[in-house]
Amino acid sequence: MASKLPCLYHSDMSVCAAKVRSALCEKSIPWEGVRLDLRAGDAQRPEYVRLNPNQVVPTLVDNGRIIIESNVILEYIEDRWPNTVNLRPVHPADIAMMRLWMKRLDDGVHAATGTVSTCIAFRHQFLARPPQALQAWLDNMADAERRTRVRAAIEHGMEAAQFKQAVQRFVKLLDDFESTLCTGVWLAGPDYSLADIAYSPYMIRLEHLGFDDLIAARPHVAAWAQRLYAQPGYVAGVHKFMDASYLALFERERPAARQCINKIAAGV
Repeated sequence: MASKLPCLYHSDMSVCAAKVRSALCEKSIPWEGVRLDLRAGDAQRPEYVRLNPNQVVPTLVDNGRIIIESNVILEYIEDRWPNTVNLRPVHPADIAMMRLWMKRLDDGVHAATGTVSTCIAFRHQFLARPPQALQAWLDNMADAERRTRVRAAIEHGMEAAQFKQAVQRFVKLLDDFESTLCTGVWLAGPDYSLADIAYSPYMIRLEHLGFDDLIAARPHVAAWAQRLYAQPGYVAGVHKFMDASYLALFERERPAARQCINKIAAGV
């Protein structure tokens, strides 16, 4: 009996889901998707929580095996389908560097992305909802720390205490990218790898949110971003899934956000 296609539970604008879609598309792996509406609480529904108790996307189901955590899924994809495009470096030192960059996402960059995304743009989606519905959505979050962080971002926007810290984290990240990319075109060795794939949806999110001046001021980062956006996996797995309503929201809020971000970056 033929195996079923791998099934990815995802959301169009989720950066974590986007990087997994990008890897699947880069390796030309056929897959089927189940799109979740995160704002409607689809990730909090009991049938999904049984797959992913963390109530987040993505989740990959492959021949009955459930794989969660996006960076883990990326490595699973590379191990599961090794005879396609190779997305893991060859040299052990480059593999270690790839994993260090990916670990950095999990160690704070992803949470900072959630902070700036919500403080700048997503809060307006939440504030448009009835207060009771918003409260129920927050109450159903499995992660209490995330609940506190999201609530503050919704209520206070760019005045939230964590916003400045998140912007400063991205200034440091962009500086470190620039330093690394001065000596090569990719993050982990001479070839495009899972590290680059992992960061590509974050880079376009930063541009959408008003970090574009900071990116342009770092020429190696700016050139790397354009290389990322030209990759087939990015086009098919990230760009193709952009939601026009979200893009319009980003466009509307970007001028004010850019001004605030530039002031924080300048230490004003």
